[in-house]
Amino acid sequence: MPSVRVAKVTDVPVGQGLVVQAGDRTLALFNVAGAYHVIDNVCPHRGGPMGDGDLDGRLAICPWHGWRWDVTTGANANNPAVKIACFTTRVVDGDVLVELP
Repeated sequence: MPSVRVAKVTDVPVGQGLVVQAGDRTLALFNVAGAYHVIDNVCPHRGGPMGDGDLDGRLAICPWHGWRWDVTTGANANNPAVKIACFTTRVVDGDVLVELP
């Protein structure tokens, strides 16, 4: 899988999220206690921008309707059978890289 640089580690403080571009995809990057996680930026509920929402521990909260998604697994907090796309990340020389399918 190709890896795409989406940010510097310093771009996303602990407990925060950021909307990033990876090729033609818009993704949401989150820093959970120093670990970087990426999910689709579009909430499956009504299309809210996930990267603009709050982060509560490892749960990203959609700013439009409050739906909560575990950024480590993509699972919905209320119904884990419902998932948002989740992407593998790694840090190389201070850059956050995302693996795209």
